[in-house]
Amino acid sequence: MFNSLSDRLTATFKNLKGKGRLTEADVDATVREIRRALLDADVAVPVVREFTAAVKERALGLEVSEALNPGQQVVKIVNEELQNILGGQTRRIRMAKTGPTIIMLAGLQGAGKTTLAGKLGKWLKVQGHRPLLVASDLQRPNAVTQLKVVGERAGVPVFAPHPGTTSEFDDPTGDPVQVARDGVAQARARLHDVVIVDTAGRLGIDEALMAQARDIRDAVRPDEVLFVIDAMVGQDAVNTAQAFNEGVDFTGVVLSKLDGDARGGAALSVASVTGKPIMFASTGENVDDFEQFHPDRMASRILDMGDVLTLIEQAEKQWDQAEAEKMARKFTDQEDFTFEDFLAQMQQLRKMGSMKKMLMMMPGAAGMREQLENFDEREIDRVEAIVRSMTPHERVAPKIINGSRRARIAKGSGVTVSEVNQLMERFAQAQKMMKRLAQGKGVPGMPAGIPGMPGGGAGGGKKGKGKGSAKKGGSRSGNPAKRAQENAALEQQRKQKAPAGSAFGAGQAQPDPADLNLPKGFEKFLGK
Repeated sequence: MFNSLSDRLTATFKNLKGKGRLTEADVDATVREIRRALLDADVAVPVVREFTAAVKERALGLEVSEALNPGQQVVKIVNEELQNILGGQTRRIRMAKTGPTIIMLAGLQGAGKTTLAGKLGKWLKVQGHRPLLVASDLQRPNAVTQLKVVGERAGVPVFAPHPGTTSEFDDPTGDPVQVARDGVAQARARLHDVVIVDTAGRLGIDEALMAQARDIRDAVRPDEVLFVIDAMVGQDAVNTAQAFNEGVDFTGVVLSKLDGDARGGAALSVASVTGKPIMFASTGENVDDFEQFHPDRMASRILDMGDVLTLIEQAEKQWDQAEAEKMARKFTDQEDFTFEDFLAQMQQLRKMGSMKKMLMMMPGAAGMREQLENFDEREIDRVEAIVRSMTPHERVAPKIINGSRRARIAKGSGVTVSEVNQLMERFAQAQKMMKRLAQGKGVPGMPAGIPGMPGGGAGGGKKGKGKGSAKKGGSRSGNPAKRAQENAALEQQRKQKAPAGSAFGAGQAQPDPADLNLPKGFEKFLGK
């Protein structure tokens, strides 16, 4: 969604890289480029003015002038200010102390409220709740039918006593306020702890829409009123948000269609203009493409710092712990990594969703965006087909796979022999890498001094030459003060034996790769 904004900001910060001191002219030029990037991304003008003024004031202050790396300090400031306009802190649902928690959805027609009701219901169900969807949109043709279908896909029951309209020529019948009230009563009777009320929308803002929304709000007294907004809408998103805020006084915002290719900057303005936090984001068409909105993580994505924490959470939800422990024991015992293991890990990764989306959460992914956009998810299917075309013995003893066997495997999997050869070569490289890791030798070619990486300490990786080389695990900086500071930091890391790092110089700690609980060596196959 924010690809254009991310590219512009990243390019702007590259001009600051390596500068030991920033002049006022440098700051003005940087702020000017940031302003242009935000305006091009459709961010509201008042928000842009406030944002750039805050960045400029802080960039000209002591926190930058006294920093050893002023360029990175400016990036840190922009990251923090982005978090502020996105809402600051992560806002979670306020659950009712007694009775069911009532959540009302409001927004224009076409924003994706009905689909989002099912996604929110599925998300709450995974959290351990018993949600009930209530079909109070009796105006849009087949809205009730759509909610039933979405509810069935999400595995969440739907309360729909009235069929609603089935054609645009039908006059709306039934009382949506009464349906909402009866839905809450049904939830209490059947011990549902969350009620999600889907309401009607319009193609534009009108008094009838607001009046009906207010009547439903007054009838059921919701704990949360979530305003659903299409993230692909332009500047009109701000006006719509303000109108709904005045009309129904919503408590939070949900961004739908965040996976679109529009500029999306207007969505960044909603929280700042209305003062209401963005709580959730819809990132795809499936019922599982829904996530809690974290301002700090979204700011990191925009600045191409990645979102490793969300990736970890997805892995923790989907990864089979028993399989992970089995793989860890095998790695510890220095047993050979086989195609059987590889196939098991492929199936585990499939549970986590789109490989492309996962890779886009990695730091620096913007530099590979074109390759990732061209990445064919079916490549995973082809690789799995190749492995499944092997006999059980071939999977555990790949060295026996000669030319005739490779021809048979290629024919059985519908690929060429060269594709089988490529997979075999990558697999052999991964086996060698895993053996080196198990023996504590580190990854071949990995420079020393990289915290948190096997062999990344002093003496790891390739041998260096000359003063301050990787051989001694020291800094290569030409700045004496900076080199002394970096060497002291490396020495402290060696003493503590703990990984440390920063994301794009913003001082954001990076999670230990071990926290992902992914099998060692499996990443060798990604991106190839």
